[in-house]
Amino acid sequence: MSAGETIDGKPVTEEQIAAWAAEAEAGYDVEALKSRGRGRPGRGAEPSQVVALRLTAEELAAIDARAAREGKTRSEVIRDALAASAA
Repeated sequence: MSAGETIDGKPVTEEQIAAWAAEAEAGYDVEALKSRGRGRPGRGAEPSQVVALRLTAEELAAIDARAAREGKTRSEVIRDALAASAA
């Protein structure tokens, strides 16, 4: 490992690497790993689909400004606008 490697801003030590190796060699409880879940939580009962969208710098700045004002994420602002448009 190169000098200065960190995880979440904390230095990774040789002792930590040895502990991770020992844990891996001992084996993992596969069922426990599966129960932790993967990825982002769903937004509902049905799977969501990611849709790519191209925006100008000005459009993106306007969305980010609204998100900051309303305490929302960029995605929430876009979903709200789509819902209002479709209504």
